[in-house]
Amino acid sequence: MLFDTHVHLNDEAFNEDLEETIARARENDVTKMAVVGFNKETITRALELAEQYDFISLIIGWHPVDAIDFTEADLEWIKELAQTNPKVVALGEMGLDYHWDTSPKEVQFEVFRKQIGLAKELKLPIVIHNREATEDVLQILEEEHAEEVGGIMHCFGETVEVMERALALGFYISFGGTVTFKNAKLPKLAAEAVPIEKLLIETDAPYLAPHPNRGKRNEPGYVKLVAEKIAELKEMKYEEIASITTRNAEKLFRLKG
Repeated sequence: MLFDTHVHLNDEAFNEDLEETIARARENDVTKMAVVGFNKETITRALELAEQYDFISLIIGWHPVDAIDFTEADLEWIKELAQTNPKVVALGEMGLDYHWDTSPKEVQFEVFRKQIGLAKELKLPIVIHNREATEDVLQILEEEHAEEVGGIMHCFGETVEVMERALALGFYISFGGTVTFKNAKLPKLAAEAVPIEKLLIETDAPYLAPHPNRGKRNEPGYVKLVAEKIAELKEMKYEEIASITTRNAEKLFRLKG
């Protein structure tokens, strides 16, 4: 039993073979998935998928890359969906992205803070996107008292010290395909050090496929490769990692096992 806690099955990359992709995930022990919608188009598609498949939960929010397009009406829409759709288990992915120069930092800050505020109002955990913005992400989380809701540090690839600050705010640490990359030292060190009760796994499919599929389209069935690598790093059995990470996700998302 595996829980892919961050997957973009709503991406057009899966338009042609969605059913086959889901079947392969099932064959690789994946029983639950959290599909992420991060703008109007992807949220709309995520809602459709969640209605179609009972094993799909929803994470909805606004990506920092698209922050420049965010409006108060969008915030109200996300709020309404979160209040009325029981499939919504968290808000996100939200945060900061300094790699893609699409939204000014000040705009990203504002959109990030507003979403944290909404999460606190709704008492929902948050899912954090951080790209080349670690210190600013942590500072905003601390200033906005994100520990009131906690959440997930998505696709974690930072130092153990950064992880400790996130853990102090009540966050879970989620690892994806990068933990399997041969030259990726930081996620491996963090995976070794993370407390087992705060460990999650994900694919971020269709992005960041794990070894030996690096460079190809990622898909939810590959989360098994992530679980196997973490089991190796922590000197545990794969079955233990599968069980623990699924139980952790169910606890955070308040889902029944």
